[in-house]
This record gives sequence, C-alpha cells and structure tokens, in this order.
Amino acid sequence: MSGLEIFIVFLTFAAMEWTAWLAHRYLMHGLLWFLHEDHHVKTPGALEKNDTFFLIFAVPSWLCIMLGMMNTSGFSVAVGLGIALYGLAYAIVHEVFIHQRLPFLRSSNSTYWEAVRLAHKMHHRHLNKEEGENFGMLWVHPKYLRHVRKSRKTSS
Repeated sequence: MSGLEIFIVFLTFAAMEWTAWLAHRYLMHGLLWFLHEDHHVKTPGALEKNDTFFLIFAVPSWLCIMLGMMNTSGFSVAVGLGIALYGLAYAIVHEVFIHQRLPFLRSSNSTYWEAVRLAHKMHHRHLNKEEGENFGMLWVHPKYLRHVRKSRKTSS
C-alpha cells in the first residue's frame, strides 16, 4: 500500500465516526427504529435485530475491498479497509468495552474511556426513538470528560 492509500484508510476510519453518528441519529432512531429498538429495550436472547446493522456497514466494506482487488484499485481497497477497521473498533469498543462483555474490562483508569462509557450510558437512558443524545462511539462531548474528571477528584 502506498502512503496515500494508508492515509485514505485512516481518513475513511475517521469519516466512519460521522457516518455512524448520522446513521445512528437519523436512521436507527428514525425510519429503522424497528431494527434498533431492541438495543435500547432488551429482549431475550444473545442476538438483537440491531445486529443487522453489522451487515449494513459490512457489505460496502466487502464490496470496496473485493471490487478494488478485482480492478486493482488501491483507493477502493483502502476505503473498504477503513470501513472494516471502524467495524472492528466498533465491535471491541461498543460490544466488549462499553457493554462489558468481558469481565476484565469492567473498569478503566482512562478518563477518555470512562467518558465514552458514560456518554453511551446517557444514550441508553432514553428508551424511545424521539429522545436521545450521544449518537457517536469514539467522539464524546467534553462535558462527559469534565464529569469523569470531577467525579475522580471528589472520590480521591
């Protein structure tokens, strides 16, 4: 991969935070709420209808990589890899860290990661599609960073 293609991977990864925010805010909490609702209001079972969104984001990634390789387009492959890496980050951050699927990740000494978890918790306190906040995953509003810092100072 060239330096430009590596830059495109990172640029695509960063753009995916905004793409995911827009999709979460306007599609998942809008027209596609029927797929996302079970992520806010738990239903029995390991899988959720919300898991369908994995495919919605995975298909363009796969197509970019496959078609890019078939047509020797490094740009297309780089975009596909950026989307795929964001998907991997989503799986690790959202599923493993935020929702604490693995017990050893229950606590963190990082102000940033605790703010990520707090922002997501604030998002999940809303059980309907109309109200909501914090639709992103990696970008958190500075107020959550301040809250975590303040709570750490008062607990010391």
